[in-house]
Amino acid sequence: MQPTTAMLPAVLPAVLPAVLPLLALSGLDFEARIAAGDGVIAVCGVGSAALAERLEQIAARGCAGIISFGTAGGLAPTLVPGDCVLADMVIGNPQQRWATDAKWLNALHARLPHAHLGTIAGVGVPITSVAAKQELWKGSTALAVDMESHWAAQVAQRHGVPFAVCRVVVDPAQRSLPSSATVGLQADGSTAILPILRALAAHPGELPALLKLARDAGAARASLKRIRAELGLRFALPAQY
Repeated sequence: MQPTTAMLPAVLPAVLPAVLPLLALSGLDFEARIAAGDGVIAVCGVGSAALAERLEQIAARGCAGIISFGTAGGLAPTLVPGDCVLADMVIGNPQQRWATDAKWLNALHARLPHAHLGTIAGVGVPITSVAAKQELWKGSTALAVDMESHWAAQVAQRHGVPFAVCRVVVDPAQRSLPSSATVGLQADGSTAILPILRALAAHPGELPALLKLARDAGAARASLKRIRAELGLRFALPAQY
């Protein structure tokens, strides 16, 4: 899948300085569609080194900043589906920590005063069980977890551009993800239905959990759309950037 793009006009008046695009990194294609807009290039795919390389190639052409935008798994027990988390720190492992840009974080929080501020954990594989979520939360105090924020942080650091994270909880800490929920996830961020149907046929007892996840995903999607509208053009990136 090619990166979802929605950029400024290719030809700008000569009296105006060139406007660099903002990059938005998401895991799923529906998140990228919500993120895309004027002056924003949305890049999506399941978190991996290949996704990071694609983001790196686009960032090398020039960008004003990078934001990790989309859904996340809840780690803090108080978070519910649809809650927004703005990260002040991203951790990849105990030795990897990246602070987000303080000015951009303040601008985001001013637009989203009810958002939760704290750490986001970036991981290489989905965290699906309640036990695994509890272990990660206790070991890191991260509020939520995703598979893309740590890649966005690394690329932003290499290019010396501001970095931010805005994520919405989809699966709460008290609920495990059914195995059928992840089998259809494709590398490009799309979802294949047939593998999910096959998994359900093999494990029909997972249907109630999958229906709960669908309800939670609906709440997260609605929250993402509302948040995107509230953040406005270029995700409230401060004008000095």
